[in-house]
Amino acid sequence: MIIVVTGMMGIDKKQYLAEVCGYAAKRGDSILLCNVGDMMYAESPDIAAGRILDISLQRLHSLRRSVIKDIIAKSKEHEHIIVNTHATFRWRHGLFPAFDFYQMRQLNPDLFICMIDGVEPLHLRLGREHQIHHTLKDLIVWREEEVLATQMMQQGTNENAGFHILARGFGKGTIDTFYQLAFERQRKKAYLSFPMTHVAGMPEMLATIEKFRDAMKTTLTCFDPGDLEEAYLPYYAQQAKKAGKDTVDVEVLGEKVQLDAAEVAQIERDINSQIYARDFALIDQADMIVSFIPELDDGMPVLSSGVERELQHAHEAAKEVFVIWIPKKAPSVFITQTANKIFRSPKEALKYFQKEYEYKSHLLFD
Repeated sequence: MIIVVTGMMGIDKKQYLAEVCGYAAKRGDSILLCNVGDMMYAESPDIAAGRILDISLQRLHSLRRSVIKDIIAKSKEHEHIIVNTHATFRWRHGLFPAFDFYQMRQLNPDLFICMIDGVEPLHLRLGREHQIHHTLKDLIVWREEEVLATQMMQQGTNENAGFHILARGFGKGTIDTFYQLAFERQRKKAYLSFPMTHVAGMPEMLATIEKFRDAMKTTLTCFDPGDLEEAYLPYYAQQAKKAGKDTVDVEVLGEKVQLDAAEVAQIERDINSQIYARDFALIDQADMIVSFIPELDDGMPVLSSGVERELQHAHEAAKEVFVIWIPKKAPSVFITQTANKIFRSPKEALKYFQKEYEYKSHLLFD
């Protein structure tokens, strides 16, 4: 298994992938992790740390090709290998590719994964670990460029190889999801759909949704939109403006960070458009959608326009559509006519998936 992992600077892929390798080792799978950047520095000790993108493009490309050549040789000696690299770079040279198709075809990866993260942690890590001047708009653009270039890399290398967008997530994050995509391909891949904006400020509702998300991940390989949540930022910017403040205060990676409110307001359209496109892309790379519809105290459904649109997109993409309908009020014809199956509880859904896909996992719902 040869896996190429891309992602813009600021995601801290090296630490994440080291944890993936440790997770795999506990399950009996040995993975060789090749960090292209570290290997390039090791091959050119005259280049000071953090300055490799300042060298000429000719030398940079030559150095990268030399390192990839070594990785191709290593790939013939190891059963599993992860190549931690980039698809693009933006530097003083402008925007330029971080790979060439000839060597990628020689490497012939089985799987491409493009890691993404929210603008808040990206902003914090870049400011803490790299001397890179950037705006929040830059981060939005760089993230989108990296996804598109990685997809082009896969299509120009091996169209039969898998391609997935995967959010880094919070805390333990998506390490188990990464492992499942690589080594547990028999698992069905599911996009988890649930209300987000509509339930902000409802702690009991949020706890119920969190339990649903955790339960589905015991049986399915899940693409969870909650692993990258930044839709709240424009709202925070609006509140800051009303309060006469110039900054938005957020907590990121255990730290309190101040973002420029005007910058946040500037990227509102970008955030919304990327959420729209990204969620549909996650549905497209899944086998099914599992939508959780909770209820309010009066028994009415919490059914957002976003959830309805996701269900329709999945139906039109010929994905399996499963709905967990909690409310006492019966679902409308627009739900019943597009769903393959409707469950009345997460426990019922989980039992069905376990039986249907012959999985054994702990029931989180009693």
